Amino acid sequence: MTTTAERSEADAVPEPKPRRGLLAVLLGFGALFLAGCWAAWFFTIDDALITFRYSANMADGHGPVWNVGEDPIEGFTNFLWMLWHVPFALAGLPLETVAKVTSVVLGGLILVMLVRAGHRAAGVLGALVAGGALLLFVPTYFHVTAGLETIAFAAVVLRAAIVGVDLVQGRAVRDWEPPLLLLLAGMIRPEGVLATFPAFLIWLWLGRGRRRTWALVAAVVVIGGGYFAWRWTYFGHPFPNTFYVKFGNLDAGSVWLETTAWLVLPLLVLTAFLLVRKASRGAGLVLSSVVLLTGMTYAVSGPTMDYLHRFAFHAYPVLCLGAGLAMAHLGRRWIAAVSGAVAVGWVAVVGAESTDLPVIANYGPDLQRAHVAIGKGLANAQVPEAARSLAVSDAGAIPYYSGWKSIDYIGLNDEAIAHGASPTDVVKAARPTVIVVTARDRGATPGWAYGLIVPDAARDYQLVADVQMRGGYFQEVFALPEHAARIRAALDRSVGEAQRRNDPGRYEDTIDRWLDRLRAQLPGA
Repeated sequence: MTTTAERSEADAVPEPKPRRGLLAVLLGFGALFLAGCWAAWFFTIDDALITFRYSANMADGHGPVWNVGEDPIEGFTNFLWMLWHVPFALAGLPLETVAKVTSVVLGGLILVMLVRAGHRAAGVLGALVAGGALLLFVPTYFHVTAGLETIAFAAVVLRAAIVGVDLVQGRAVRDWEPPLLLLLAGMIRPEGVLATFPAFLIWLWLGRGRRRTWALVAAVVVIGGGYFAWRWTYFGHPFPNTFYVKFGNLDAGSVWLETTAWLVLPLLVLTAFLLVRKASRGAGLVLSSVVLLTGMTYAVSGPTMDYLHRFAFHAYPVLCLGAGLAMAHLGRRWIAAVSGAVAVGWVAVVGAESTDLPVIANYGPDLQRAHVAIGKGLANAQVPEAARSLAVSDAGAIPYYSGWKSIDYIGLNDEAIAHGASPTDVVKAARPTVIVVTARDRGATPGWAYGLIVPDAARDYQLVADVQMRGGYFQEVFALPEHAARIRAALDRSVGEAQRRNDPGRYEDTIDRWLDRLRAQLPGA
């Protein structure tokens, strides 16, 4: 049995012609999707700027490095996403905007894929459930605008799942698509190889008797193996730094798994239901395998910074697809309609009630008036080039906008710390001009921060700025005495202006701040 584009038309399942109902769903959902992206447009996560720093350095001819002139460090887990932004950095375009626009386009493709697949399986009801579960899940829009690779990765994983379903249901697929999706996913994130492997394995088995299949497999081995060998040679380690810093936290992984399972419970149930009926069992096995293999990585690593269920979102569209397909196998139409409504309503409510939402809904202006302002202030400080060095835990906006040589004392962008060195020893040995520490109250310098013993590391430094990001979150900036006055003056100007322009006087964690900003932008407000 073959599954290629060369299969005869008699062997392929014919695609239904677009219907008026499908077009109406796509138009309505498209308008809602764009409105949601607009409402979250201000949001950029600090971690995205880590990737942008690598992209900018590569565009400047230094290669994908954290600090120019130092040994390469792989402090990112999204190689292809980093590479995507390099030509835009060369063109001088703002990388935050590039990342957002790219994700809006890919998010739109996810929506189209879900609606089409749901409609093909169960008509308008399938389209409404598959697309509605994505669109009414509030975190979707913040993942689109965050600046990270989340949407790109989710789009490739979803496409691989759809290809896998097509294969087991006897539809023709493009010969090159399963191996290409495997490569793309693995180069966007290392665990992408696992997430897309079910579709690849089915394609390989069905086409095992053809030379073209094995030629494509050979191409995957050569390209993928070459990429892996280059990474290992260039960075000196087989895996990104985050693997060594975070992997193996089973307790945190267990909590993540429980939280995620509760979040998507009805979608999981509907996807698992596909395994019950013989007609849908193949699709159920494919989708369940993709979800399990994608989530397994995070269950054993205990992901941090999982704001608004970011890592769960990698397979979230696959669960939306499973729910849409299940609408065709629940028996009576009213049972399917009620089940679909419950599933969509569940994720809408749970997503809107996420404990992270108030923080994330205000993160944009908060980041601008603290981290971005500090970074821009340091960039403008009258400090000699040789002295432009800092140590920081939030390694995104401050290093990116300052351009200063940076020690990330969490270890994501520091090889020695990632492999067990003491952050305090590393910082003391480097003696950076600036040390930035997160505090929970103004002037309340912590004794310990991410392994850094602050009183020891900053013993003879001067506190030059105490910048509030939000309630209970301050950035304390310490500087060497010989540079303290100039740095203080530069930060006073930069931070003062940023504090006046971004939600002045409001630091509370509540979605009311977000809603007030939205109302202010509406016509006639």
